[in-house]
Amino acid sequence: MTKSYAGIDVLRKVMRIPHAAFGVVFILLTVLVAIFAPWIVPVSPEEMDFDNLLSNISSTHLLGSDQLGRDTLARLIYGARIALIVSIGAIGLGVLIGVPLGLIGVYFRGAVDDIIMRAMDALVVFPSLLIAVGLAAALGGSLTTVIVAIGIANVPWMARVVRSQGLAIREQDYVAAALAGGMSHARIIFKHILPNSVAPVIVQSTLSMGYAVLTEAALGFIGVGIQPPTPTWGNMLQQAFPMLEQQALLSVVPGLAIFLLVLAFNFVGDALRDVLDPRLKGVIH
Repeated sequence: MTKSYAGIDVLRKVMRIPHAAFGVVFILLTVLVAIFAPWIVPVSPEEMDFDNLLSNISSTHLLGSDQLGRDTLARLIYGARIALIVSIGAIGLGVLIGVPLGLIGVYFRGAVDDIIMRAMDALVVFPSLLIAVGLAAALGGSLTTVIVAIGIANVPWMARVVRSQGLAIREQDYVAAALAGGMSHARIIFKHILPNSVAPVIVQSTLSMGYAVLTEAALGFIGVGIQPPTPTWGNMLQQAFPMLEQQALLSVVPGLAIFLLVLAFNFVGDALRDVLDPRLKGVIH
């Protein structure tokens, strides 16, 4: 079966699971809304309407406005862009660093494996959110900083997932035969070990994207994430918190968006885990 047909087959199986189908549809809708944001909401998320401060739902502001008269819907949609960019960028960075480290450790074993995994264990000791907060606070609140902070926090998990999967593959007869036949270390790693370790990486990446959305929102809420006036769901919650009694909708809208997107990624990740490798059920979190 070719890779394209295999991908279609996996998608078909995932879409047969009701909660996973909801996750796929919601993620696709979020992506489309984020891409076509300028056409969906022609109003700038930073434009202030002083005649409609803290307004409720109306024809002018479909989800109301905040204390500065900024349109909540526009800020929500542009905030979705940030959430998706951060999740894709951070998990991509985690995979780019963590997967090679895991492959090198599992293949060469011995002192190399010990050094890499002890370094990963040292990072895992600290909660991922704490690492992200520390890096974001130290480097400053920008989009790049947030991506790097969350990405570094995900490196140990990617490395550990690849290593745990690769340990079994490393002992297979075809790997020993390739090694005895004079195949180079790089070819063995990329031809035999990596392709057979992709499934858990995909699952872990999907689940981690939900966590990245949550972490980015947390960083924004406590003030060390991407700084205003750039709208993010986290700083929307931060700015809405003092207005909770006056205009609860300001908190409900970004909070619900965070909840649904994280839930969607978790649903899809769980379904991919069951479809790609049922043996991983209940193992990867």
